[in-house]
This record gives sequence, structure tokens and C-alpha cells, in this order.
Amino acid sequence: MSRVELESFVKSFLLFFTSLTTLLIVLFYANFTKDIQTLDEKLFSQMRVCSFDLKCDKFEMDFIEHGDVELYSLYKNSNGLSSYYPIPKSKKYIISLHFTIEKYNKEISKLKKNAILEFITILSIIFILSIFFSIYALYPLRNALIMTQEFIKDILHDFNTPLSSLRLNSSMLKREIGENEKILRIEQSVQNILSLQTHLRSYLKNHEIQKEEFKLKSLLQEQILLIEKNYPSITFHIDIPSILLKTNKEAFTRIVDNILTNAAKYNVENGWVRLEYEKETQVLKIIDSAKGIKNPKKVFDRFYKEQQRGIGIGLHIVKKLCNELGIKITLHSKLNQGTTFFLNLSKLTKD
Repeated sequence: MSRVELESFVKSFLLFFTSLTTLLIVLFYANFTKDIQTLDEKLFSQMRVCSFDLKCDKFEMDFIEHGDVELYSLYKNSNGLSSYYPIPKSKKYIISLHFTIEKYNKEISKLKKNAILEFITILSIIFILSIFFSIYALYPLRNALIMTQEFIKDILHDFNTPLSSLRLNSSMLKREIGENEKILRIEQSVQNILSLQTHLRSYLKNHEIQKEEFKLKSLLQEQILLIEKNYPSITFHIDIPSILLKTNKEAFTRIVDNILTNAAKYNVENGWVRLEYEKETQVLKIIDSAKGIKNPKKVFDRFYKEQQRGIGIGLHIVKKLCNELGIKITLHSKLNQGTTFFLNLSKLTKD
């Protein structure tokens, strides 16, 4: 299950389960209140019967002066339940029947236990139904995602034929007419499309569950060797201790490659890129001497770019991959002073 599917499942489940649970609580509260009223009416009815046959094992009976109390009425207070009835041929005395608060609380406790048991039973059923409902509601989204991914994969695959033709013909033109600015632009455009293919393939994969162990320093050194060939005027400095990471290596490589490539591509003439790692904070820093970024808060937005080159999707994919791998990524940049990317690797480090 992908991150989007999991988020949709959780939200659907919480919405359905919370709504029904709230309704269930209201209904059970109303039903419990009604049960208490029914209990009071039942006890009052038993008191009336008791006033006739005087078989009052459940109630305390006493004879008192009439006073101001109302006959044939139920009185409820902190001492319990009471009711008063007349004595035939007596105007001065009446019968007092009393149901103690201790006995009354026991009856209420029984009602509570039954209500809680019913509530838990129905809540369990709602929990199971919420899971099935969420899974059922997730199917259209999942099918749409699968269709979209398959469609993009097919397009990426179909790109290979025209791209191969472009590369072959540009190579033939270069042999015939030599170096040419227009041919270089064609080659650069082809390279951009190939890079976009790589990013999109990484974007479509679910990297979170595919983990392996590797050395951070070795991976960075390999990437620097590849990038140095394309940007010979840029100097790379690496100050990384022996750190072992456990995560998806391909996705992590894409993250590092994109940041390092941008740092070299948009750097100044004879600039530098420095990589550092802080053991205390477990943060990898990628620092460059480039021109800086005007709007650092927007660099992870899709299609945002400040240069003519590129299409503005690289760092958006970097952010997406970081979210999947559990990497917190931030940056600090000033114009004409360079940019620093901070990658918190605390969730990936292997002690």
C-alpha cells in the first residue's frame, strides 16, 4: 500500500468510525437515561403494590405523620427513593416506603454494566465495518493510481525509441559537421529527457519497504565521481565519517544525485561543493558556492524553477522521496552566497 493509499485509508476509516461512534454515544446516553427512568417507574410501581399487601422486603417501611408530603408520588434525592401512601381510616398517619441509595446505586451499576457491554460489542462491530468500508472506498482510488502509473510507465518506455534515434542522429551530425551549438542543445535536451525519465521512475516506485544497508561515504564518493566528469571546473570536498545507513539505496541515490547535480549545474565558475556530516544531530549537509536561490520556500514546489534550464520537477521529486524514506529535508540559501541543504538521517542510521 502506497503512502497516498494509506493516507486515504486512514482518513476514510477515521471519518466513518468517528461519525458512527459519536452517533452511538448519543444513542446510548439517551437509552441509558431512558433505562433509569424505566427503573424509577418500576420501583414506584412496586412501592404502590407494597402499600396494599405490605410485603415490602425490598423497601424500608415506616409509619409517619402526614405532614406536607404528597401521596402517590415518587421522591428522589441523595438518600434514595421514597413514596407515601394513606392508611385506611387514619387521617394523621401515612405509610412511608423508602428504597435506600445503596440499593439504588447497585441497580444503576447493573444498568451501566449492561450498557457498557452492549456499547463495546456494537463498537467492535462498527470498527470492523469501518475497516471494510475504508477498503471498499479505497478500491476506485487504487485502480485509478495503478492505471495512471501503468500509463506513465508505458509512455516512459515508448520514449526510448525516439530518444535513441535522436542520440544516434545527433552523433552522426557531429561527425559530419563537427561541434555545433545547435547539436549541443539537442544533446542537452535529450539528456534532460533521460534525467526526467529517471526521476519519474523513482517517483512511481514505493521505496519505503525496500531497504538495504550501505555505507554513506562510499555512495557519496561514487556519485561525486560521476558528476565530476560532467562538471570538471567544480571542486568537491567530502568530510563524511564511516556511517552505515539502512534504507532504499536507489531512492537515496536519486536524492543525493539531484542535489549534487543542481549544486554543480548552477554553481559559479571554478566553484565548489562541500559535503559534511554532524554526528550529534545526524544531519548530512550539502553546501555549495552557487548563485543562491531567490525563493527557498518554493524550491520543492512542482514546476517551480529560477533558471531557464530544467522543468522544475527535480527537487519536488527529492522532497517526495525524502518523505517516503523518513528524511527531514530543509535548506538555507542567500543570493550570491550559496545554498546549504540539510538532510536529517536519524531514522536511517544503523548503529
